[in-house]
Amino acid sequence: MKSKVCLDFQIATLLYVFNERDEILLLERAQEPNRGFWSPCGGKLKTERGESPYACACREAHEEIGLEISPSDLHLTGLISEHGYQGQTHWLMFLFEVKVKLNALPPVHAEGRFEFFPREKISSLKIPQTDREQIWPWFWQFRGGFFAAHCHCHADGRNEWALEETVAADVSPL
Repeated sequence: MKSKVCLDFQIATLLYVFNERDEILLLERAQEPNRGFWSPCGGKLKTERGESPYACACREAHEEIGLEISPSDLHLTGLISEHGYQGQTHWLMFLFEVKVKLNALPPVHAEGRFEFFPREKISSLKIPQTDREQIWPWFWQFRGGFFAAHCHCHADGRNEWALEETVAADVSPL
């Protein structure tokens, strides 16, 4: 009988931050996971403290980009669960769009370097496979609304996606 490998669950936030030109702020990651890939900034919840996803997003905005925000400055735009990402862990990710617009590029950080990109440039960047396959397309499709999805990541590199809930935006993007 095959033994089942138990993977840890990681809970994280991702911050979708824009400038006044509606360009997205991305981080070229200097740390794992996804070292060398471009992704929104964010980080893991401090579960040992009972930190909420909103508190984590506010903390990460301050730590990584020097932005002081409160939960009212956030819009929960997505919830992604990934089963067996890279065969190493399960992820539960809260995707927040930050309502406050940045007017300058944040300085280089221990997590990596930042750059603003127009939407059409993202597909040509080195981004994680799951982001390319569904997360970015769904973020743009439901921006200002909400979506929840699950990805079963297989060892052979295939991903099975299920869109579990969607809410269309009531108004134009934030």
